[in-house]
Amino acid sequence: MIRFDADSSAAEVIAAVVELGDEEKAVAARRFFKTGPGQYGEGDRFVGVRVPELRTLAKELRGLPDAVITELLASEIHEVRLLALLTTTVNFRARGADRAAWVALYRNAVRAGRVDNWDLVDSSAAPILGAWLQSQDSYAELLEWAASDDLWERRVGIIGTFAFTRAGRTDAILAVAPLVVADHRDLIQKAFGWMLREMGKRVSQEALERYLEVHSGEMGRTALSYAVERMSAEQKTHYRGIPRVR
Repeated sequence: MIRFDADSSAAEVIAAVVELGDEEKAVAARRFFKTGPGQYGEGDRFVGVRVPELRTLAKELRGLPDAVITELLASEIHEVRLLALLTTTVNFRARGADRAAWVALYRNAVRAGRVDNWDLVDSSAAPILGAWLQSQDSYAELLEWAASDDLWERRVGIIGTFAFTRAGRTDAILAVAPLVVADHRDLIQKAFGWMLREMGKRVSQEALERYLEVHSGEMGRTALSYAVERMSAEQKTHYRGIPRVR
């Protein structure tokens, strides 16, 4: 049984993750995360470790120093970077944690291109950056990320709003919306539609419907499909039938 703790070195963690890998799972992950030439995950390396295993390991690594996590985030192995982000979340949430320092580490990782696939963004943007900004009662930084042309930085800005939505607020996602609605890249469409749907589910269905009445014609089909997923067939037909804005 492989064990980690807060005194583990980056090399030890990486070696253990590789040992836990399964080549059959790695092959499937490379297909799923689009690692082929010209795809969004081109060249990313997977060793085949399941996410539940990584979440368990992250709990064991609670207290792992930021310098070691930074080393892990520089790894070419996808699962190692994901483990580093999950451990950052555990450390960020720990009692007495220097939360600002963990957020700074996360910002640096995003800017350095280490949070470079949708699962890495989705597992970290809201529980680290979004949670910090929500505690500061300001989503202004999310607007800066959402305004970036970089695919992953923009997705961080979108997914980060989930922390505000969970707190019962619609303002963050609605403020981000104008910055991303015209971006028809698939991974932006999915994130945007998902966050709108969560707004309707968790906070206000009326707010979602008001947004769609005005803006559904601007949205890509993928984003709209995600946003209306929980609605009735009649509502779906209505919003899909609103004239498209060219």
